[in-house]
Amino acid sequence: MDRDNGPGVRVPEQRAPRERVAGTDLRFTVLGPVRAWRGSELLPSGSPQQRALLAALLLRDGRTATAAELIDALWGDDPPSQALATVRTYASRLRKVLGQDTLVSESGGYAVRIPREALDLTLAQDLASEAEKARAGDRGQARALINKLLGLWDGEALASLPGPYAENQRTSLEEWRLQLTETRLDLDLEAGCHAEAVSELTALTAAQPLRERLRELLMIALYRSGRQAEALAVYADTRRLLAEELGVDPRPELAQLQQRILRADEELARPADEPAPASVPVRPAQLPATVPDFTGRAAFVRELGDLLVASEGSVMAVSALAGIGGVGKTTLAVHVAHQARPHFPDGQLYVDLQGADARAAEPETVLGAFLRALGTADSAIPDSLDERAALYRSALDGRRILVLLDNAHDAAQIRPLLPGTEGCAALVTSRVRMVDLAGAHLVDLDVMSPEEALQLFTRIVGDERVRSEREAALDVVAACGFLPLAIRIAASRLAARRTWTVSVLAAKLADERRRLDELQAGDLAVKATFELGYGQLEPAQARAFRLLGLADGPDISLAAAAAVLNLDHHTAEDLLESLVDTSLLESAAPGRYRYHDLVRLYARACAERDEQPPVERELALSRLLDFYLATAAGVYALERPGDRLVAHLEPTRHPGITFEDRHSALDWLYSEANCLLACAQQSTGHSMLRRAVDLLWAAKDLAESGANSKQYESAALTTRDAAQRYGDAHAEGRARTTITNVHIVAGRFDEADAEAQRAMQLARAADDPVPNCWAPNDRGVIAIYQGRHEEGERHLLQAIENFRADSNYVGQASALCNLSRIHVSLGRIPSAIELAQQGIDIYDRMGLSLRLANGRYALGIALTRAGRLPEALNQLTEALALFHDNRQPLWEGVTHFRLAEAHLAAHRPTLAAAHAEQAIALRGIGGEWHRGTVLTVLGKALDSIGQPDRARACWHEALAIYDQLGAPEAEETRLLLTPVAAA
Repeated sequence: MDRDNGPGVRVPEQRAPRERVAGTDLRFTVLGPVRAWRGSELLPSGSPQQRALLAALLLRDGRTATAAELIDALWGDDPPSQALATVRTYASRLRKVLGQDTLVSESGGYAVRIPREALDLTLAQDLASEAEKARAGDRGQARALINKLLGLWDGEALASLPGPYAENQRTSLEEWRLQLTETRLDLDLEAGCHAEAVSELTALTAAQPLRERLRELLMIALYRSGRQAEALAVYADTRRLLAEELGVDPRPELAQLQQRILRADEELARPADEPAPASVPVRPAQLPATVPDFTGRAAFVRELGDLLVASEGSVMAVSALAGIGGVGKTTLAVHVAHQARPHFPDGQLYVDLQGADARAAEPETVLGAFLRALGTADSAIPDSLDERAALYRSALDGRRILVLLDNAHDAAQIRPLLPGTEGCAALVTSRVRMVDLAGAHLVDLDVMSPEEALQLFTRIVGDERVRSEREAALDVVAACGFLPLAIRIAASRLAARRTWTVSVLAAKLADERRRLDELQAGDLAVKATFELGYGQLEPAQARAFRLLGLADGPDISLAAAAAVLNLDHHTAEDLLESLVDTSLLESAAPGRYRYHDLVRLYARACAERDEQPPVERELALSRLLDFYLATAAGVYALERPGDRLVAHLEPTRHPGITFEDRHSALDWLYSEANCLLACAQQSTGHSMLRRAVDLLWAAKDLAESGANSKQYESAALTTRDAAQRYGDAHAEGRARTTITNVHIVAGRFDEADAEAQRAMQLARAADDPVPNCWAPNDRGVIAIYQGRHEEGERHLLQAIENFRADSNYVGQASALCNLSRIHVSLGRIPSAIELAQQGIDIYDRMGLSLRLANGRYALGIALTRAGRLPEALNQLTEALALFHDNRQPLWEGVTHFRLAEAHLAAHRPTLAAAHAEQAIALRGIGGEWHRGTVLTVLGKALDSIGQPDRARACWHEALAIYDQLGAPEAEETRLLLTPVAAA
């Protein structure tokens, strides 16, 4: 009896757990070769037929198998004359190995009695059952469980066992594994891992060409990866194959999927449904009116509403909302209070405590007003704070009252105002986090989401005006930093000016220096709101607020902030945390801080107005640049021991961070990438420019990894333009060399060559060894891609000479490996292998990991051309592991491409297709040109495994890329398409 274990998965029935056998540490596997272990010792299990007998007993789940059943399992309808004696011999031998308590004789038959956890199949069944339960609520957990389950397989189940029973069970287990794989791939697609799934699905469909579910999943994965033409080609291949092999059409689900892809059906993306905000009936009392256009905040409304409702019959509930001025604390609190009113039938109290003003409301005064609202006569109200607080709590006893304490200064102000009996609740809003308010439920209110912000803007302005200028409206709410007060001010100004368009308002807000001035309407002003908080800061806090706002990065680490402020870490942390408590600064993560966009503009305005002397602003940014350059130089030195670049960098006065190992150094580099590059782009003043350019050199991994290429390029172009303005040949030459590298990564080879050529001229003028060495090396690399091999050889020989003159052995090894690729293209294969090996020898001697990967990559290419494919695959596989360890996904991509070429040459098209798919997913050095070369190889592999329609789709896409780039590879691709068209 089988049992369905989730969509598309059927496994053998699971019985109740058997009684545990005491004292045994035996374990068995059938999901691969049939083996037995005692502890870590592999036990002898005999001949294939003897192992087939053991498997037949293991798969009976502890039940007894008669001798006749075992004979039938081993030999079927044609047993030998001595079959019964052979079975008894096998059983006797196994009993000696496993023990009499494990293999027992019963009723003329045999049984294996082991604990449930001793067999890999039963472990797999248990994991499948857990995955089935998890899928309904936690798909990520279900995915992890199925991955763990599939990991139990070690090749083909019941491998190499003879007999009809083993063959039937092997087929059944393989079908189960395929169903589990389909379920896991389905979960992968639900998790958004579309690009990653394509490679595996390509290999699976090649191995199981008639399995339509796999084809369906491949079509979905390709479609969601933006490869619609290939997805449709998969359907065409499937329809043709089914017609040729089985004489049938694809099943209706596959045909319907094809139609959805043809229609570009957006539902295939499956956006998550957003829960509707909870609605709570309201009843008026002392609360201010809620705004009619209240928007969003559904999760906060639900969270606070549930807490207030739960206060009935329990101790007093206190919720404290904190956030910067203008974030909508009061609006949210009033809205929630109105919704909770039916649960507080005895009334609602409200007071503005004026906590951000110069003189906050006195608790005695507030208590007097509350007591009068509760019906206490003036003559009965005592004078002292303690007596008023006691009377107030007595007046609330036995009542269900909600108290809204708005705009509180601190916890000391509100403690006397809190109810003291069960059934009552208090809502508190403040710019300060009430960390010292015992028992309070703290809520940090952030800005609106873009969708909520646009919805609020539309409600105020009107749907008709926004619908026709949606993009401009998005620009407006983004310029407002999604801050509700700013959005309301901007929308109100637009609503009052019928002749303005949304674009006019967006243009006004685009000017950052004027933005805060534009965000005021009537008595509402964003700047005035921030001024209230700034005015209450201590001098040291105010200085930190001003100076930290000068940095352009999206956030700032504690170490970087300490450099800006020129303080030790502990003092800096205390200051920053105090600013977080006032809501003028946000804690993005432990040890990281950020400003709201409008608060940052205000902080900079304060720095321009209040920071004295003005040179302190430049000194603060100079310390930040020093910090990043010193730290990045240390990372570079760890990554490339022996590289001479560090000796040529500009000196720094402020120290950076030091690291004990390269992994923690790389963690810092990639986590700080956005801030580091923003600092380089910002530091274009004459006194900081050379350090900014050198920072880009020290952080060149960020360009080569592909993760930060755009921002790196923007910073490099900015520093180059600044160097041109100042006439600084030294800085310009280095900047142009960094831009050359960016262009090479992106596949813009003509632009790269022009930058490298100019860098060489500037290097000679400035006598700067850095571009003087690397620019000709880069020109040699560019020549490789453009097929100018003799010219490339001249450039690389010059680079080798220049590197030697600078004693830069690491650079020399790089040029040697690049020269190896030139020799491959010129057909000088033995010298190509020798050059690559020379580069590897230098890298090994210097202890370089990342650059060793480049050497093995070059050697792998040369060995492939030499026909020494096993050696080539070994070198490329080692290079791939090194690139992965050094977080260089673009280099991983080009290495997968070279592995695809090698496997194709070795007549292993399925493996070639899998590596080509990985190359597409990871992209690679060379941009669109690289994609074209990968698609060409992928098409060849697909054509070899019987998927000509999809191969044709790949070649058409590659040809379009080559034609757009004017690349010579277009002719080869046309030749590939010609026989397909003729056929």
